[in-house]
Amino acid sequence: MARVKLVLSDVDGTLVTSDKRLTARSVAAVAALGDAGIRFALTSARPPQGLAAYVEALSLTTPLGAFNGGVIVDPQLRVLAESLIEADLAHQMIDVLKTQGLAPWVYQGAHWYVTDVNAPHVAHEAAVSHDTPEEVANYSFLAGGVAKIVGVSDDDTRSAAALEVMRERFSSRASVSRSQSYYLDVTDLAANKGRVVHFLSAYYDLAPEEIATIGDMHNDVAMFEASGLSIAMGNAAPDVRERAHEVTTSNDDEGFATAIERFILDA
Repeated sequence: MARVKLVLSDVDGTLVTSDKRLTARSVAAVAALGDAGIRFALTSARPPQGLAAYVEALSLTTPLGAFNGGVIVDPQLRVLAESLIEADLAHQMIDVLKTQGLAPWVYQGAHWYVTDVNAPHVAHEAAVSHDTPEEVANYSFLAGGVAKIVGVSDDDTRSAAALEVMRERFSSRASVSRSQSYYLDVTDLAANKGRVVHFLSAYYDLAPEEIATIGDMHNDVAMFEASGLSIAMGNAAPDVRERAHEVTTSNDDEGFATAIERFILDA
């Protein structure tokens, strides 16, 4: 296995605890990577501003992969690359999500649109991502490219069924995955976390085999497949853990720091 020169990590369920805390041990682990000459980068389903808080906390200088790789920005949130869903396709996807009983959210440019600001998960997402939703009556006004569409439902069976329908309908034109049990993420076909691995590989002139990835959800599998070393969190679903080279402890049991210490720094 090639020596790891960059670590790419997911955020929610991985870097932070279930209550969204960044522990002192995790901060120290990232600092230790820097001391060892290993770069550290983040990718997430979050919008760019939802990653901004970690730039100072972790002294990040690397690009940030927002919207599962749909938009890649520098630490000052300037766009380096983006891959958008065309408006006509976005309208079709929104209709299918609604038919499946999921509430669609739409991210376009700096805007986060919802049809009900009091719906489940909106307030929580606003707090976590440091973003403010804009309530709209419907999405008929959409034109131009869309960065991400999210289908929201607390009904796991309904979300799983919607995932299959969306993949059947749109797999040739979009990336569809679950970033949380209650979130179904839809981005452009080229926009997935594997794309972030390849972007960073080119950006820093590294082989993908020199990049390690850490994550916990199905949307992290694409970056597992693109990197030389993949580490699943202990809180990941069994089929996600099976797709990784290594498994660490859970995000509420210092799994991120343990992964860095055991599989990167001590390797």
